[in-house]
Amino acid sequence: MSTAAEPALPASNLNAILFMVLAGGVNVCMLSMIKYLTADLHAFQIAFFRCLFGFIALTPVILRNGGFAVMKTRRIGLHALRGGLNAVAMLLYFWALTYSPLDLVSAISFSAPLFAALLAILILREKVGLRRWAGLAVGFLGALVILRPGSDALDFGALLALGSSLGWAMAIITIKQLTRTESPLAVTAWAALFVGLFALGPALYVWRWPDPWQWGLILVIGALGSIVQFSFAKAFSLAETTVVLPFDFLKLVWAAIIGYLLFSDVPVIWTWLGGSVIFASTIYVAYRERLAQKRPASPDDRSPDHPIVQASTSTGSGV
Repeated sequence: MSTAAEPALPASNLNAILFMVLAGGVNVCMLSMIKYLTADLHAFQIAFFRCLFGFIALTPVILRNGGFAVMKTRRIGLHALRGGLNAVAMLLYFWALTYSPLDLVSAISFSAPLFAALLAILILREKVGLRRWAGLAVGFLGALVILRPGSDALDFGALLALGSSLGWAMAIITIKQLTRTESPLAVTAWAALFVGLFALGPALYVWRWPDPWQWGLILVIGALGSIVQFSFAKAFSLAETTVVLPFDFLKLVWAAIIGYLLFSDVPVIWTWLGGSVIFASTIYVAYRERLAQKRPASPDDRSPDHPIVQASTSTGSGV
């Protein structure tokens, strides 16, 4: 008796994976343009333009959903705090690209979810078990493999990238608090506004008017950023985190290839080894989070809204 063969992969999962692969590839293309522009324009200025065009792109969405009334809030202080933290993370991330190879900055950015999980434990008093602690410890060990204290790898760019991951993790903690009372659109809109405002000051300090070619690249960066954000959101709306998250690692592959072709950056084995360890740890902690949703009574799997999942959907310090 013959039976119909079941598809190896549900269509929704396949589409989600394709969106994740697209997001990673487009994200690295955007970052390579940013790195190229930092030869003539300061990273702070590029970050401001990224925020400005991001807010402009978001305005039609706001208008279609009730106008700016959707931004009504009683937690303006927390929105400002989130915006400030997000701005610091983005400024440091773009600045890191000035000094360090694409693949190194991308590898270090994988540590943001681990920082977020650790901060949730320390600040929000979320309870986790031994296995999650072990996953976090292994992840931070991977960061040490990349940085190798005492070696040439621990340069200014690497420290900036690490600081960016910490800043983005702190922003995630505030996002978690905001989403308990604020709509996702309000959180996104206030973030776009405040990040731009906080980025303006540093940008003015190093201001230099772009030439027509640079303006063109800046506009493309804004468009690519919107594509990245949409693709990530779409991927996570079509499938579970544990299905699509492993394909985010392809960002490191794209970064190594583009970095070598455009900037002659030769990939270093320690970056790949440490990045793999960090990413595997992130996957494991996300997997434990998934178990928490299925078995909330387990002592090791409490906190079903743990920020690790939210952090994993970022494009690298919220860019």
